[in-house]
Amino acid sequence: MPMYIEDFAAGQTLLTAGRTVTEADVVAFAGLSGDFNSIHTDAEYAQRTPYGQRIAHGLLVFSMASGLAVRTGVLDGTVMAFLGIEDWKFVKPVLIGDTIRLRWTVTEARAASKPGSGVLRRRLEILNQRDEVVQSGVTVTLVKSRA
Repeated sequence: MPMYIEDFAAGQTLLTAGRTVTEADVVAFAGLSGDFNSIHTDAEYAQRTPYGQRIAHGLLVFSMASGLAVRTGVLDGTVMAFLGIEDWKFVKPVLIGDTIRLRWTVTEARAASKPGSGVLRRRLEILNQRDEVVQSGVTVTLVKSRA
């Protein structure tokens, strides 16, 4: 059920379903983005790194988390614009075969200067299957109001 800016309050949290990062995801993202860095695409090279294997692109993981948020339906039809990312941190690597989930906490929900809209600020934490934070930061989104 879509939510409007008036439906959000500081402290609200949401935890999404999970999604496993596959080799196909990493290969497809490398092709789409043009990022063929060996840490993502060369298994022999990656074995000699501290991770011991290929890791997913950080921006792939961020994009997948965005998709997990969309799957909740919370902003379906009410989101107007993605305004920004603040203080984003890549905390731990995500390996092929890891399962990620997104936890968000509303930090601010207020009316915007543009009539009929509001600004939603959320603290995002992308978690792996061990509930370890692998990425975190704040996103700012323009959301419709009921008015």
